[in-house]
Amino acid sequence: MPHVIVVGSGIAGLTAALHAVASGCRVTLVSKDVLDHANTRFAQGGIAGVMFGDDRVADHIHDTVVAGAGLCDPEAVRVLAEEGPARIRELIALGVAFDRSADGEFVKGLEAAHSYPRILHAGGDATGTAIERALVARLRASDVRVIEHAFLVDLVLTGRRATGVDLLIGGRTRELLPADAVVLATGGAGQLYAHTTNPSVATGDGIAAAVRAGAAVADLEFVQFHPTVLPGGNAAGAFLVSEAVRGEGATLIDDSGRRFAFDAHPDGELAPRDVVARAIAEQMARQDGRPVRLDATGLRPTPAETAAFLGRRFPTIGAAVRDRGLDWAREPIPVTPAAHYLMGGVVTDLHGRTSLPGLYAVGEVARTGVHGANRLASNSLLEGAVFGARAGDVIAADAAGAAWPVVAPTPTPAPGGATRPIAVLRAPFSRPALQDLMWRDAGLVRDAAGLAHAASVLDAWRAPARPPHTVTDHEDENLRLLAARVVAAAQARRGSVGAHFRSDDRVDGPAARSHRKVPA
Repeated sequence: MPHVIVVGSGIAGLTAALHAVASGCRVTLVSKDVLDHANTRFAQGGIAGVMFGDDRVADHIHDTVVAGAGLCDPEAVRVLAEEGPARIRELIALGVAFDRSADGEFVKGLEAAHSYPRILHAGGDATGTAIERALVARLRASDVRVIEHAFLVDLVLTGRRATGVDLLIGGRTRELLPADAVVLATGGAGQLYAHTTNPSVATGDGIAAAVRAGAAVADLEFVQFHPTVLPGGNAAGAFLVSEAVRGEGATLIDDSGRRFAFDAHPDGELAPRDVVARAIAEQMARQDGRPVRLDATGLRPTPAETAAFLGRRFPTIGAAVRDRGLDWAREPIPVTPAAHYLMGGVVTDLHGRTSLPGLYAVGEVARTGVHGANRLASNSLLEGAVFGARAGDVIAADAAGAAWPVVAPTPTPAPGGATRPIAVLRAPFSRPALQDLMWRDAGLVRDAAGLAHAASVLDAWRAPARPPHTVTDHEDENLRLLAARVVAAAQARRGSVGAHFRSDDRVDGPAARSHRKVPA
């Protein structure tokens, strides 16, 4: 019975673990925090899938490719859309209660760049929490061993094969845990940026470990910024306002009350995320950095009816709005963009296999090719379920065989090798300094000068002042490594496309190429 270690406890990791057990593996699941503290828990918008008779798999595929600026892997998108409904039905069987209307039908949700309202929600805006709870409950009832508060220091290699993990448990104890296969499900790296929707644990640990082990990574330049986030400024901090709010009819307005999103795209507020986020950033620049506003006051005929609807449909967001002393049924609320999702990562095939034998990657840590240059709204939970299941299903058979498929597309360029200007360092390395650098020079809008400056600063910061010892030390080194990779990939990418938008390459106007239509 092969032993599999799954690192990460979001939808992708939990699904991979459960499917691996079902296929005959012994599984240990490692969580950086407690078992249910993963990005999945914070997913408000929902999960996309063709679950209605008048929707089509072909349309879901088309919408995904258009949002991805035509850079998606067609076969990966086909797998996602075709197998998605079965994975959603699996979640339902596990107890996820997706919202239903009075007649028992699923409530349809519309989000940006979807041509059909195919988004399912649970608890209004608590879909991720509902999914996480159901999967965790099933996992705890299984034979999976769980290790919490365990930080992934590195992969253990025997020759060129992944054969275990090096863990720092409880911040104190190092342990080498052997395995026949390792599944990375560690999520993204939102903590690269000064403003992010991601939790504090999203420091890119799995991608960094894979890079150090020699696994191929790609598309790290494609970082998605969510358009609508409540700004920080009180103890509550920044908070994502789901795209589903705009799907219900909320609008974006400037200081004068004008809807400005149509200046960037004919779909206005429901254009692809990268377009809407940049439109907001440009409008904020025109109004001296002040946030734009999201106006949900007209969703129902009266303020009282609007308040009742918002309370029922978006209870979690409503609570966050009230925490800031706002009444979004009667006044527009301030919103700004923030780093949200990494489309690139560890390169995989259609079953989660990486270029390193014995190593799999699923969820946000992986680069499956599904998202291209810009993720379609609510495809992330679906990707985790679909490709987590696919990886879990093949591990036992892979462990019994001798061959490992070749998974080696062009990797992301490593930093170094180019002539760069000398950086004038105003301060030594710190995580806040790195986050500010990435936000300013490698964030939502980039140009050659800013990327060159970021590269030179990161070069100067490359050598650590001391070897990593604590979890925070290791996280800082992972972020430093990934920042250099993101910047190098952005410099190597030619042209302005999707989430890699260059203000010095505005060939197609304000929206650049991310909304360019592709054949149906």
